[in-house]
Amino acid sequence: MLTPFAELLAGRDDGAVGAFTCYDLEAAVAVLDAAATRGSGVILLIGGKVFAGERGPLLLAAMVAVAERSDARACVQLDHCQDLGAIAAALEQGAGAVMADGSELPFEQNIAFVHRAVELARACGAGVECELGGIRGDEDVARAVAAGALTDPGQADALMERSGADCLAVSIGNVHGTYRDPPRLDWERLAAIRACVEQPLSLHGASGLPEPMIERALEAGIAKVNINTELRRAYLVATSAALPHVLDGADITALHDAQIRALREVAVDKLGALEGALR
Repeated sequence: MLTPFAELLAGRDDGAVGAFTCYDLEAAVAVLDAAATRGSGVILLIGGKVFAGERGPLLLAAMVAVAERSDARACVQLDHCQDLGAIAAALEQGAGAVMADGSELPFEQNIAFVHRAVELARACGAGVECELGGIRGDEDVARAVAAGALTDPGQADALMERSGADCLAVSIGNVHGTYRDPPRLDWERLAAIRACVEQPLSLHGASGLPEPMIERALEAGIAKVNINTELRRAYLVATSAALPHVLDGADITALHDAQIRALREVAVDKLGALEGALR
């Protein structure tokens, strides 16, 4: 069932909500099945680059449709978008949240960009996530990178207060994809951000972080955790393993079933870790 973004993020004293990037309907179905099995709320992410593609709007519509029909509480979010036109289009097509990413803009322009996205989202009853600092890497291709610019706690407070955003993506040493060096998160910085920002905080790049580090992040106040690379790898491994058995009969249904099973297993495991970390 479709559930407001803010409702999924609220009251996360017992863990964080999982946000999973989906590149096709099989991924969305697998994540929703996992969430329904666990009785969890979940966020389905569609990347900004994917949505900008020719079939992006169709995938968003499909994700909204299956989320609406699922027993799991779910929200569909446009992730990492720098284009207000695309944000408006995604909201019109049913996205329950957008990630208005102005992190590469000068600070005042970032505030103005996010504030405008908030105005668009409020008109549709949707939520907005923003980012301050630089979370390095590519959301869609796993490459080893080093951490980018870190979130300034004082600016974070100003960004959230003046933009009206619902959630802040922090840069504390985390990256998209894989880590070039062993990850080191700035826990003091996260504590300082948490102390001055009332809104929920999100952690991107969780696929490359060890579970104890994610647990510590949740203990420090992270309310939303984005997962992408681990799903993609599971999808490709399952596809490779299934192909020898399905090629002879050209059994596409069996291939999709194998993909869904693999992704569901990853999502169940991740949701369990995110919800059980503080119990």
